[in-house]
Amino acid sequence: MASRVPELIDALVAALRADPALKGVEVTDGPEVTETGAPDWLVVGFDGDPDGGFQAAQTLGGWASLATGREEQIEVPVAAVASRGDTDVRAARMRVYEIGARLEALLAADPGVGLRSLEVAIEASQLFQPQTDQGVQARLLLTVAGRAFT
Repeated sequence: MASRVPELIDALVAALRADPALKGVEVTDGPEVTETGAPDWLVVGFDGDPDGGFQAAQTLGGWASLATGREEQIEVPVAAVASRGDTDVRAARMRVYEIGARLEALLAADPGVGLRSLEVAIEASQLFQPQTDQGVQARLLLTVAGRAFT
């Protein structure tokens, strides 16, 4: 099946890893099993729910025309996470929005993320702020959505 999802995820991960403003933020391709104790994360292709279904993308497609091929509507979840060893919800929330703003800036500067016949933006967001026995964790779930042609 032809889909632009794999190359979109690759392009997002590469561009975010290259962003010097995200130094110290673990940028990953989906959830990773790791020994790092990093407090800040940006996870491309993850719905942010460690107990959930681990959905990496969703598409809806149809024919643009018989000559040009298929149009694909794409949604890719991206989870920004800021953890703290204390209960300062405001600080965690501010940090997670700083991390999410880097994705927003990337897409505003280049909605195609360097790819032809593709255009995406942040279409929706959800904020979660659970207090855990290890402190507060703010999680901002961003939906990168748009369309592409295959």
